[in-house]
Amino acid sequence: MEKNNALASGTVIDEYVIDSVLGGGGFSIVYKAHHKETDNPVVIKEYMPQKLAVRIDDCKVVSKSKAEESSLVKGKKLFIQEASSLALLKHENIVNVITFFPANGTNYMVMDEVKGVNLQSYIRKQQGQLSEKLLRIVFVESLKALKVIHEQKMLHLDIKPGNIHLRPGGKPLLLDFGAVRETQESRLYDNKLVATAGFAPIEQVTERGYLGPWTDIYAMGATIRSSIDGRALPPSKERKQDDKLVPAVKAYMNLYSPEFLNIIDWATEVDPEARPQNCDILINEIDNLPDVDSFVPEKPKGLFSQLKNKLFK
Repeated sequence: MEKNNALASGTVIDEYVIDSVLGGGGFSIVYKAHHKETDNPVVIKEYMPQKLAVRIDDCKVVSKSKAEESSLVKGKKLFIQEASSLALLKHENIVNVITFFPANGTNYMVMDEVKGVNLQSYIRKQQGQLSEKLLRIVFVESLKALKVIHEQKMLHLDIKPGNIHLRPGGKPLLLDFGAVRETQESRLYDNKLVATAGFAPIEQVTERGYLGPWTDIYAMGATIRSSIDGRALPPSKERKQDDKLVPAVKAYMNLYSPEFLNIIDWATEVDPEARPQNCDILINEIDNLPDVDSFVPEKPKGLFSQLKNKLFK
């Protein structure tokens, strides 16, 4: 992210004051901010595509050239689509959108600030092998949020550790709905769809792909597997041609319960028809697993003892 494209601390947008830059990517910048009247802390996401636009002296976002103008306009519309989708999806495990509005030649989304850590950074810090107790919570609670999305005839299409926030207690919060599409409009492969290597299943990256709830389920399973491996799965195209991924039930035998590992392998099947076809199926399977405390790892990982004061109190 180009720092000179970010808004300066103290900048006022609508009813909010920018405090600092939290992060961002190629298409947006995320800020920590507060309401100028109530002082309530919020997170603000700004549509700022680095390849298409620049910021000029009065904070306005403009296209780099005439050639990028139409793409910038289209991107702003998609950003509002993301905000609108989120505003409709009210669930304890889905980030809450307070409001969204146009300003400075672009669009902004204001969200609740939630304490916790990003799952991707946490995996990196711990080098994988997160505790089964934590992963069961992340898995089932994320699936509950995905179920709500699917019931609204939408697909998330970008589930990955970087888009999951861990709150105190280990409960996940799904973030970044920029790839959300209505199911009816996205059942077939579209080369404009977001596809993160290692998390996007084969039907999301091939021309004959047929998308559905099973598509998000693969990405969710890949997210849980990466929380153990410490890295993303091989790209699904590679797995389709020559699957060298060792099943979790073999790779982590005696470290995690076999029942839990089997569920991860089921969710990450390359063949879409071999996976669970909806979230209810997986939620039921996880809920009916033997108690996690009944399984004793062969080699204690020590992670849960470090985590419990932070995540489970």
